[in-house]
Amino acid sequence: MLKNLKKTLLIALSLTAVMPAAAQDLLANQAPIDRKMRAVDSIQLQQMLESEVAQQSPAAQLYDDWNNAYVSHQTALPDSFLIDLRGFAMPTPSRLITSNFGARWGRQHKGLDIKLNTGDTIVAAFSGKVRIVRFEAKGYGKYVVIRHPNGLETIYGHMSKQLVTENQEVRAGEPIGLGGSTGRSTGSHLHFETRLCGTALNPALMFDFYNQDVVGDYYMFRKATYNKESLVATRLRGVGGQGGQDNTDYAQLAQQQPRSAAQQQAKPARNTRQQSANYHKVQRGETLYAIARKHGTSVAAICRLNGIRQNSTLRPGQILKYN
Repeated sequence: MLKNLKKTLLIALSLTAVMPAAAQDLLANQAPIDRKMRAVDSIQLQQMLESEVAQQSPAAQLYDDWNNAYVSHQTALPDSFLIDLRGFAMPTPSRLITSNFGARWGRQHKGLDIKLNTGDTIVAAFSGKVRIVRFEAKGYGKYVVIRHPNGLETIYGHMSKQLVTENQEVRAGEPIGLGGSTGRSTGSHLHFETRLCGTALNPALMFDFYNQDVVGDYYMFRKATYNKESLVATRLRGVGGQGGQDNTDYAQLAQQQPRSAAQQQAKPARNTRQQSANYHKVQRGETLYAIARKHGTSVAAICRLNGIRQNSTLRPGQILKYN
């Protein structure tokens, strides 16, 4: 065996010795190309896997196409639908709601207005794909629409600057724009909408801005009881509200409805409602150690809450949850 191996090596070396210099250069140049092709194959495989997961998501069952023409992309609204709220991020750390969902000034206000300053970072509430990035002078101003695998679409209006492009994939908590007062606005704020099949739902049914949390792991939408539930949510979590929860057992409802493959693979990212979640906006030059010491927590805890590593590079403006 050893003799055969030596013989093979000697043959290879002799071939290399007699090989023209041009051929040797060709082999040397081919090596990085081969490595690049392997990387391309890996990227294509990852894209194929992500595409399969997306096709099995609740959103794929609710929406019949993908277009960038209309904000309210109307499709058939189901009588009931379980929305997975896990893996969320609060779009802004601001706790102050300045205008409720519902009737306002003789027309329907289809979202919540949250007070913030011009230039404040706004992040994606869930992972998803950006459907619209546009400017509307007499309405949303500079706004972004994102479709999420859980079936929701979220809208972020009156930005001073958009940081994403149409058809871009984003992660929950990733910056998508900066606060502002563009469009039909009287002051700097975020207009935040949650839509299901193009129908605007009260964000207070799902998001508790005062406590910087979602109301639970799931929200069960029902046509028959939606209006009543929306009024209760506004009383608990609207203007002047101190946050709160209703008595619906969404966890029990979750056991009654089959989950898609994408939901089964999702990792819970649940906060408790008794303890408010808090966020930190990374400044230039800050480290995880400095942020942890500032907020009385540990680097390990911050990494666990944000799904990052201790040696991860921090970006100025990045939003980190620290409790």
